Amino acid sequence: MSQKTRLLIAVAIILVIAGSLLGVEAFLRQKQTIEDAEGELTLSPGSIPIYVNGKLAYGFNPEDLADLGKISFVDAEEGKTQEGWALRDILRLYIAPENLEAETRITVSSSSRDRSVQLTWAEVDDPENWVLFDLSGRGTLKLVSTLEGFDTRDDWVQDTDKIEITTP
Repeated sequence: MSQKTRLLIAVAIILVIAGSLLGVEAFLRQKQTIEDAEGELTLSPGSIPIYVNGKLAYGFNPEDLADLGKISFVDAEEGKTQEGWALRDILRLYIAPENLEAETRITVSSSSRDRSVQLTWAEVDDPENWVLFDLSGRGTLKLVSTLEGFDTRDDWVQDTDKIEITTP
């Protein structure tokens, strides 16, 4: 066998190995993409996840709320205006109203502040309770309200990072 033939065989073997590796890599990437599409939702950093009955279903950033109308109230504690997006309007963006019963539990929490509040859909849906997300000075969302027992700054959920919805 000549030197030229051996060199061509070696190059062919290297090309077959490289092609096999690239093929396997492409197959694994495609499989992962399919699993991501069929599996759990992937959120961008800073998104607030919405879990429905324990499963990650949706997520949003404050920028996603730009098209929603804002509402506001003046808090009784300091007389400051709290302005933002009604939690009921945000949830209606993602969940059909017929899937939200009066007894549906909505838990809004902040892991960094170790604070959470549990409300019913009836409480959230009542416009007199003013349950809304306001932007804090740091650009994070805080859940505020005039609802009795949740109407002072110490009760509000600042730096919200999770919403859980549990249907009856």
